[in-house]
Amino acid sequence: MRTRVYVSLKKGLADPQGQTIKQALNDIGFGEIKEVRVGKFLDISIDAKPDEAVAILREISEKVLANPVIEDFSIGEQE
Repeated sequence: MRTRVYVSLKKGLADPQGQTIKQALNDIGFGEIKEVRVGKFLDISIDAKPDEAVAILREISEKVLANPVIEDFSIGEQE
């Protein structure tokens, strides 16, 4: 099974990289852009049944992939 885990800063926390990108876009004429939030995604292949895979992915996301103090994560659709 292949899936994607998304990791991003928690809402309400400043995103300096996102703010820099937003400002650059505004500066080159894309004034419609009001906010940019930067995150990452990880494509993961796992050999497990769907329910088992989600449990494993949730555990590794909580323990390794995301910093629970400042980041949230979500698990994408499985293929």
